[in-house]
Amino acid sequence: MTELVGRSEIEAAAGNIAGIVRRTPTIDPGVGFHDTGADVVCKLELLQHTGSFKPRGALQRALTSEVPASGLIAASGGNHGLAVAWVGRHLGVPAEIFVPEVSPPAKVAKLHALGATVNVVGALYDDALAACRVRQSETGALDIHAYDHTDTIAGAGTIALELDEQTGGVDTVLVALGGGGLASGLAAWYAGSDTRVVTVEPQTSQCYAAAVAAGQPVDVEVSGVAADSLGARRIGATNWQALQAVGAEPVTVTDDAIRSAQRRLWKELQLVAEPGGATAAAALWSGAVEVAGGERVGVIVCGANCDPAAVVEPK
Repeated sequence: MTELVGRSEIEAAAGNIAGIVRRTPTIDPGVGFHDTGADVVCKLELLQHTGSFKPRGALQRALTSEVPASGLIAASGGNHGLAVAWVGRHLGVPAEIFVPEVSPPAKVAKLHALGATVNVVGALYDDALAACRVRQSETGALDIHAYDHTDTIAGAGTIALELDEQTGGVDTVLVALGGGGLASGLAAWYAGSDTRVVTVEPQTSQCYAAAVAAGQPVDVEVSGVAADSLGARRIGATNWQALQAVGAEPVTVTDDAIRSAQRRLWKELQLVAEPGGATAAAALWSGAVEVAGGERVGVIVCGANCDPAAVVEPK
């Protein structure tokens, strides 16, 4: 069993990445924003470098590792690859990224713009991961896993540290879950506290909810509007441990609820959030999670890499 990340590791990560990643803002959208009596605050991690939370963990992993001349390598649905490419450019080393066919063209174009070598392989993330592992064995590049690594978790946990500093603490935090890197980072920070961690997954891709039901990680089918960013077939082993340690509660939402949340984030806050980035908010608007009147609820809006026209003028 891997030793769990705790607050000391997250605080160390915060020190390592400070001044390089952005300290993203929060916004209080006002009473009634989510059709509840809750006191909601949104953490705008979609304003992070490369348009998602991913640079935090990728940078922490690179800064605490020996990076070979062959540089960095990663498999990704898109957002993690963008982060690794951005870290490679920051450090002045090559980055090679494997993405599946489901990765949106906007993300692939951004990868090329960051100077990465891009390989489009297979239908889903796990197919890209298998090809990435073969390539890594050939080049010896530093493999930066998208979610199942303690450095990645510690980097993601710095979001919770910031959220507490910015708000004075929340009663409940809602976080989208793909493979579990972001959610387990928040869980690591809130372990031992009174804060409730609620993971939100699409009904079409729910590796954590399925693992909770089975009592252990299991493979799931993956599809739907958020499959590029929330499309892991199985929860990461390290992530599973962290989420179970804090008793994270799984809820699921429909693709229609996710699309609706995207539109409402644009209409109410003029935020362009990709499907995975809007999934946590969808849990409140759809009623998938219950919150009490006056409860302080943090919502992580975690990604923005999509075609804005698909949000502003949905087809």
